[in-house]
Amino acid sequence: MPLNLNNAEFIRSAARPEDFPRDTLPQVVFAGRSNVGKSSVINKLLNRKNFARVGAAPGKTTHINYFLIDRKLYLVDLPGYGYAKVSQAEKARWGRLIESWFADPALMTLGVLIVDARHKPTADDCTMAECFKRSGRPYVVVANKLDKLKKSEIEPNMARIRETLELTEDVKVIPFSAEKGDGRQQLADIIFEQ
Repeated sequence: MPLNLNNAEFIRSAARPEDFPRDTLPQVVFAGRSNVGKSSVINKLLNRKNFARVGAAPGKTTHINYFLIDRKLYLVDLPGYGYAKVSQAEKARWGRLIESWFADPALMTLGVLIVDARHKPTADDCTMAECFKRSGRPYVVVANKLDKLKKSEIEPNMARIRETLELTEDVKVIPFSAEKGDGRQQLADIIFEQ
């Protein structure tokens, strides 16, 4: 479906399940650690500078944020996990919010798990990959921060990500640089096919 990416608007921050839009439009959900560059990936995808807020401190996304693209598709930004300097109670609240989102199989059309291309995925990344697997919906893994790797490191790092997350062959791992734009077209093609 051809989409006008310039027609992108922030719709709402959902703090509880009653706030989740349920209007049958496709929902593409983005998940990743607090400091992995999730907002930067969304901004690069839309070719916008500061559309999704990029926080100076990781963990700025505290609700589930919905962006409507061309009135045809939602990009759904989940709170980052792992790093943020917030209370255990707040982390538990985020966890419950994310669980309730995944508990409704009607919501997700496609999942996008963002990991750091430089490092082995964390235990939290593996837990999130399990959520995507259990959903039964298609998902892709975006290995961000590609620009920080040497060319010789790319292939072994992508293989390590695939192996650590125990991905099946049909799950694509996209080497991505929110900085330089590598992988943007491949990700856009997958998302806007929905």
